[in-house]
Amino acid sequence: MSVVRGNEYNSTLGLLTGTDLSRNKLSGEIREELSTLHSLIFLNLSENQLEGKIPMEIGSMKSLESLDLSINKLSGIIPQSISSISFLSYLNLSFNNLSGKIPAGTQIQGFSPLSFMGNHELYGPPLNHIDEAGTEGPMQTIQMKTTMDRLI
Repeated sequence: MSVVRGNEYNSTLGLLTGTDLSRNKLSGEIREELSTLHSLIFLNLSENQLEGKIPMEIGSMKSLESLDLSINKLSGIIPQSISSISFLSYLNLSFNNLSGKIPAGTQIQGFSPLSFMGNHELYGPPLNHIDEAGTEGPMQTIQMKTTMDRLI
């Protein structure tokens, strides 16, 4: 029988640099503790059934270069802290239920709109959904407003 002590487990897990758990039928929420894996370079949790919010402390994963949370059931806002991950070169948050304004910051706004597609209540650069009056907002809302304006 092997007993793993908490400190040994934490130090071993701290050495993890990447994980791909895509297409594993994972469900539930993404635990806040995930953001303590500071040496993680890539994380792929795509095509699961994860729900809830993206952890607010995700920005503490400073070594992260690739993050894929696409095709889940995540909701809520994209945490502002994500814009502080300076080495992030790949981001895919598409096809979730995310809402609100995409966090400001050159890192996030430099990604393709494809990184955010399928989140109908998400807006802001790089999506740039602006109606004729110059109002910025979710694409679905702007499309409905434009349609209503044409009918009136």
